[in-house]
Amino acid sequence: MEHNSSNFIKSIIKEDLETGKRDKVVTRFPPEPNGYLHIGHAKSIVINFETADEFNGKTNLRFDDTNPLKEDTEYVEAIKEDVKWLGYDWDGLFFASDYFDEMYNRAVLLIKKGKAYVCDLTPEEIREYRGTLTEPGKDSPYRDRSADENLELFEKMKNGEFENGSKVLRAKIDMSSPNINLRDPIIYRVSHATHHNTGDKWCIYPMYDFAHPIEDALEGITHSLCTVEFEDHRPLYEWVLEECEMAEKPQQIEFGRLNITNAVMSKRKLKQLVDEQFVDGWDDPRMPTVSGLRRRGYTPESIRQFVKETGVSKGSGIVDSAMLEHFVREDLKLKAPRTMGVLKPLKVIITNYPENEVEMLDAEINPENPEMGMRQIPFSREIYVEQDDFMEDPPKKYFRLFPGNEVRLKHAYFIKCEEVIKDAEGNVIELHCTYDKETKSGSGFTGRKVKGTIHWVDAKHAVPAEFRLYEPLILDSEDENTDKTFLDNVNENSLEIVQGFIEPNMKDVQAHDKFQFFRHGYFNVDPKHSTSEKAVFNRIVSLKSSFKL
Repeated sequence: MEHNSSNFIKSIIKEDLETGKRDKVVTRFPPEPNGYLHIGHAKSIVINFETADEFNGKTNLRFDDTNPLKEDTEYVEAIKEDVKWLGYDWDGLFFASDYFDEMYNRAVLLIKKGKAYVCDLTPEEIREYRGTLTEPGKDSPYRDRSADENLELFEKMKNGEFENGSKVLRAKIDMSSPNINLRDPIIYRVSHATHHNTGDKWCIYPMYDFAHPIEDALEGITHSLCTVEFEDHRPLYEWVLEECEMAEKPQQIEFGRLNITNAVMSKRKLKQLVDEQFVDGWDDPRMPTVSGLRRRGYTPESIRQFVKETGVSKGSGIVDSAMLEHFVREDLKLKAPRTMGVLKPLKVIITNYPENEVEMLDAEINPENPEMGMRQIPFSREIYVEQDDFMEDPPKKYFRLFPGNEVRLKHAYFIKCEEVIKDAEGNVIELHCTYDKETKSGSGFTGRKVKGTIHWVDAKHAVPAEFRLYEPLILDSEDENTDKTFLDNVNENSLEIVQGFIEPNMKDVQAHDKFQFFRHGYFNVDPKHSTSEKAVFNRIVSLKSSFKL
């Protein structure tokens, strides 16, 4: 989606402008406010906003709020926040419910033209009458009601005289059409429900396939960009525009959905994860929601770049989640300060270091970005290292701490493991080491080489912190068409919480501050669980990537 890159959508728009079919470009991002946005929506946001921007056009944000049973203002506000965070500003803010009067009038027009009728079949009967992919449907016994009878019944539906499900308004198109969407689709249903925008004004609500083309036309949308599952709905979209006599005729263009390994891309399934408390909310850092990615520590730049790199095509392939991780590493490489954090601490006493001495050591904030400057780290007789950086009986080619071995402490000295202290159960609880003061980092010491470099924090000055380490929430990329419930694939080990220590210069970190912890990866200060007493760090991504662009 770079401005100089082309794709089939841009080619269509370019031709429309060159031939005079269109004199401007207006797109829209039309989420239903029945859940939080996920990364699949981010693709739609990027495509709609950036395509319009490239052609000096406009993009509306429009909430498709035609189903009051599932919608909520909480979702409206969350969606607005996500779009802004991703870096986009809409030109107009609209709701489908803004147009309910106009939609009702267009439905009345259809009835008067003999193009819509009130049907009393039950939902089960309607399904049965619809036919299958290989068999045509059959006409409803109510299909030939007169226009006057239909007008009277539709008015009674609007006035609340019928129960939910007892009557629907259907478009009269073709029950034998090979496209099932054209077999007299329902365009209005009775629903006695309070709407977040219109309150109790309405007890009938339009169906999405009827409402959407009308909304697009009323807003002067030129190119209605949507995902490929709506391709079979396009003939109905065009039928509604034609038969409702809309002055504007937007063009629907479909592009492939974004699917990612180890993630579900369904608001219904994501809501189930939230409702059944597999996660701690829509913004849980394991969720593929925009708010979850934000809380995890992903940057808007990395998400936009990822979407652009996946490209725009008709096909809906599955993208490896490692590709998204690659882009956040690339984005944070030059931005994130380097620091040291010990996640699973093991005490080390440097027995030959002066007892009450503390020295300050210099360290680069980011060696790949020298302009970020230097920081100072305290060093004294007692430090913490990682439990994983010591083995009493190591295999070959293990270069970290073991009895008799020497390693470099990052930014400090060489230390040598002299003694292992254990508790009554035989667990290692402390190491006694010696240091060589000639080997100070930066001193130019060349006397001997060591193969292992480990990180540490000074025990006297270390600040306690919590670290949250994530694995994929969903173990397998799931085939959306199987009967197997996706909950069977939820990874019980997707979150590990450990208590460790960070450098003292990090004691005042703020929510969403990002760091690279030496050897551990990139981390983000969690905005929900961090307190002034204790920071909580979410691991965004590890340092190593097997992904190649």
